[in-house]
Amino acid sequence: MDNTRRLMRAALESDERFRETLVEVIDELGMTMKDLARRAGVSPSTLYKIVNEDRAPSLEVLRKIVRATGDDGGEGKGNFIAIIAARHVLDEVSDRSVRIGDESVRVRDYPASTVEDAIVAAIRAEREGAVAVVCAPIVSPTIEKVLEIPIALIDPRDSMLDAVKLAARKSKT
Repeated sequence: MDNTRRLMRAALESDERFRETLVEVIDELGMTMKDLARRAGVSPSTLYKIVNEDRAPSLEVLRKIVRATGDDGGEGKGNFIAIIAARHVLDEVSDRSVRIGDESVRVRDYPASTVEDAIVAAIRAEREGAVAVVCAPIVSPTIEKVLEIPIALIDPRDSMLDAVKLAARKSKT
């Protein structure tokens, strides 16, 4: 289910469910609350109060949050790098964006526990606007056959961040 539907369904269910879902979506998008506040055009303190102080958002703020967390992240196609890996590997990734020159590129997680999951995640990531994919070498030959965006491999000897930076550089060419 896309972020727009998830957040709207949660908002209709309860304020608590909306808060929980909003925190999940922010994490999945690899954003901070400050990033979301800037993208949504609301003050960071407003967002903080909604998430941490049991405050319900006004209808206007709710609309802004939902738009900013929609499938295109409020920025259109081509604004993130997808990392496809097992959940325990993704949990080790602390940076949710990388700087390439003077540009910041977001990183979005796509957990996969099987080769099939990884292939489906790669296709989904491209559809959702990924500019590049970082994945394990075992799935890259298949993914390269179905995607039109650059692929970078996770090398166990290097850090995940190195692979993300390589993917960002490849997406610029």
